Amino acid sequence: MKRSELEHLIRAAGRIAGEREIVVIGSQAVLGQFPDAPTALLRSMEADLYPHSKPGLADKVDSAIGEGSRFHGQYGYYAQGVAPDTATLPRGWQRRLVRIENSNTGGYAGLCLEVHDLALSKYAAGREKDLEFTRELARHGMTDKKTLLKRLEGTRLEAALARAVRGRIERDFPARGR
Repeated sequence: MKRSELEHLIRAAGRIAGEREIVVIGSQAVLGQFPDAPTALLRSMEADLYPHSKPGLADKVDSAIGEGSRFHGQYGYYAQGVAPDTATLPRGWQRRLVRIENSNTGGYAGLCLEVHDLALSKYAAGREKDLEFTRELARHGMTDKKTLLKRLEGTRLEAALARAVRGRIERDFPARGR
């Protein structure tokens, strides 16, 4: 997915929901902070999102421009309407959202997860595709180990999962020059 395609989804979701702000919490949220993100991070053809003040309308968005919709067939990408609690996020993530609002969003705004908050949600999910995504973020210098570990402290996780996430972060940032 390209930034212009995400902007199109924000505009379409905003119109469908009648909401000015759309929160983007999936991997394509990286396009908020990094409009020209490396191709390896842009493999997904979906954007996980929900209307900011009326998240219950995510189903309406999903029905209209979700997977298998006419929109999906026409453009080759789609929105996945999700709930706010779909992603495990650190304390304060709402204050760090990255705003996309320009002529292509047509008066609507996308509120995208900041890259470290996005990465933590992927580390917590722990699926192989999520861990490939975090490795690419680290490899391209888009995330910082200290920031990730600090935010991990502010993330509500069971102890075993917190240890697993810490290990995943450590693997993405191997010690240099031994």
